[in-house]
Amino acid sequence: MSFLVYLLAMALTTYLIRMIPFTVFRGKIKSRFLQDFLYYIPYAVLSAMTFPAIFYATENTAASIVGCMVALLLAFFEKSLLTASICACAAAFLVIWLG
Repeated sequence: MSFLVYLLAMALTTYLIRMIPFTVFRGKIKSRFLQDFLYYIPYAVLSAMTFPAIFYATENTAASIVGCMVALLLAFFEKSLLTASICACAAAFLVIWLG
């Protein structure tokens, strides 16, 4: 029975998150600030979920920091996500292997 209550609560919460913007913002949003804010929310949430996990991905903190720096450097030079992630993993692996 408690599973059904939890399932209903989750379904209601998920539905409300998707429904509220449609009921509050009926017309086109004219505020440039609000448009920019809403545009960057998915990126901010993804970053907030991913970035801390980088430092706990390995038991070696130095390897995590090196991998993160490599990924940030490659992102700065506008390399693809696949290239940045493979190079970051390789850099972290090398730090662990050499250290």
